[in-house]
Amino acid sequence: MAVHLGFAVLLVASLVRYVMRHSPADNLMVLGLAAAACLLYAVVAVLARRARPGVPWMVALVAVWAVLVVAAPSFAWCSFALFFLSRSALAGAAAYTAAGVTAAATAAGLFRLSNGTDLAMLLGPLAVGVMLTLIYDRIQHDAEEQRHLHAVVSLAQGQLAASERRAGTIAERERVSREIHDTVTQGLASSLLLLEASGRSWPHDSARAGLLEATALLRNNLAETRALVHELASPGLEGSPLPDALLLAARQYVPEARLLVTGEPRPVPAELRHALLRVVQSAASNIRLHASAGAATVTIGFLPEAVTLDIYDDGAGFDTAAAAAPSDAGGYGLRAMRQRVEQLGGTFSVQSAPGEGTIVAAQLPVPSDGHRGQGTPA
Repeated sequence: MAVHLGFAVLLVASLVRYVMRHSPADNLMVLGLAAAACLLYAVVAVLARRARPGVPWMVALVAVWAVLVVAAPSFAWCSFALFFLSRSALAGAAAYTAAGVTAAATAAGLFRLSNGTDLAMLLGPLAVGVMLTLIYDRIQHDAEEQRHLHAVVSLAQGQLAASERRAGTIAERERVSREIHDTVTQGLASSLLLLEASGRSWPHDSARAGLLEATALLRNNLAETRALVHELASPGLEGSPLPDALLLAARQYVPEARLLVTGEPRPVPAELRHALLRVVQSAASNIRLHASAGAATVTIGFLPEAVTLDIYDDGAGFDTAAAAAPSDAGGYGLRAMRQRVEQLGGTFSVQSAPGEGTIVAAQLPVPSDGHRGQGTPA
């Protein structure tokens, strides 16, 4: 738009200058050529804006302009706008030819104006045309490089977004897998263990007690499953103070579990609270299924910038180096607990040996304000 506006201003100024310096007889032809050049310029500009081919129109414009600028060198200043129009409307050899003819016609007109005595009038427009061509080519090259780099960056961003979506999907699957393991799988395994024990002792009174315990456990497991489907939360645990909730979670699987609290209880973020509850549930389920323990203790500690959790049992223990890898038969519990803790920036460890019991320990950093993620009261 600046080029087109400049062409209009220079054309009017050149026309006024010419009319004031020449007789009416000379004005007629120049006025006709100027009007034709103005009309052709407008047609080429519109075609270029709409990205439509306008080579015939541009050829006509350059031809009319060459005659005009030779006949009336006063219009030589408009050659700048014509040069840029030819480069934007045409491509390749056609653009260079149109720009060259424009420069040559301007040089001829100005040289004629000096009555053939000023060599600078002849060489100046040609030199300016060469310089403008080199500058314009450089600008075009840089713009093309920028478009190419933008396309590359856009492609890389798209690939990164797709990779992040895939990573997010995998992380969500692992999260749901841990939730299912720590709720549905653990509860069903414990219920199955009780039912099998009741079946072996049937019809003694101990079988009835086992059935009642299994029924209560299945009811709790059903509530956990419904919560998992709706909001992946722990019903009955999220609203209680954290120490009470941890003890309740442990006693779902180990009724004789005890609780110890060190430090001053304080609010912790919701995601840390949820992770601690799941770790206790998974560890307590493992105690019931594998440890044959006589005692189990859950210790929650509140440090200035962290919260610690230890689950101890005096059961059979195991060789941590020989722990089974996750499979269809189980083995996901320890891995799920470690992932939960480490994803929150914490540390997780298991200390155990055959016949010496087991300690599952976790430490999670707590923000100084204690309210990241809308923590609930501890």
